[in-house]
Amino acid sequence: MNNRPKTFVEQVDWLNYKDILRDIRKTIFIDEQSVSEEEEWDNFDELAIHVLASNDTGEAIGTGRIIKNGQIGRMAVLKPYRNLGVGSLLISKLLEIAAKKNINTVILNAQQHAIGFYQKHGFTTGGELFMETGIHHLEMVFNFKQE
Repeated sequence: MNNRPKTFVEQVDWLNYKDILRDIRKTIFIDEQSVSEEEEWDNFDELAIHVLASNDTGEAIGTGRIIKNGQIGRMAVLKPYRNLGVGSLLISKLLEIAAKKNINTVILNAQQHAIGFYQKHGFTTGGELFMETGIHHLEMVFNFKQE
């Protein structure tokens, strides 16, 4: 029997959901991972497509974004909801959006601990580990199959 809480992922508008999205990212990247405010907030937020994960009580529990060039970023799930499939729902929704936008190649910079997670979702690694925001990352790529 599956006791996991239901999770809903929807595409949301930055201007209307900015405070909620920023709260999640602040909790994870700035508070937990010690990323600086300057590194976390960039000019892409207003241009990106954002997704928001909520639980069955309507609590916002995760987020991610994709920008026009096909780069996914700012994937974040609040600690109590990790390892419950929320991240998988977020990445699936972002890939669905990329497909609808006819983006054939999606890229992301995965934190080292998350490489296996992205590999399970069809991403392959490229290049060498590098430091970004004081955390080891690796570029990963997802190519939609061409028919």
